[in-house]
Amino acid sequence: MKLAIVLSSNNPETNWNAFRLANLALTKGDTVSVFLLGEGVEYGQVSSAQFNIKEQVEKFLSSDKAQIIACGTCLTLRKQGSTEECPEGNLEDWYRIVSESDKVLTF
Repeated sequence: MKLAIVLSSNNPETNWNAFRLANLALTKGDTVSVFLLGEGVEYGQVSSAQFNIKEQVEKFLSSDKAQIIACGTCLTLRKQGSTEECPEGNLEDWYRIVSESDKVLTF
């Protein structure tokens, strides 16, 4: 299955759970794309000991069936640059991810 996750929250627990689910889906053989939108592009700034998002993201990115793309406009509004964990994309990428996926989840 192709799973798309649209992450628009910067809530640590929500983001941690979204990436935990993404990692579980990868272990089931799914392909998972995460599109970061709005506050979601800030997900890397809210990692904590209790909700270790960075650990979940590192595990996620170690799979060749995983990708993260961030809204470039949302990055610019927050004066953030593109990184490996938060690479810049655009509306075309968002549309492609949604249109090619079997399931789309939003957090």
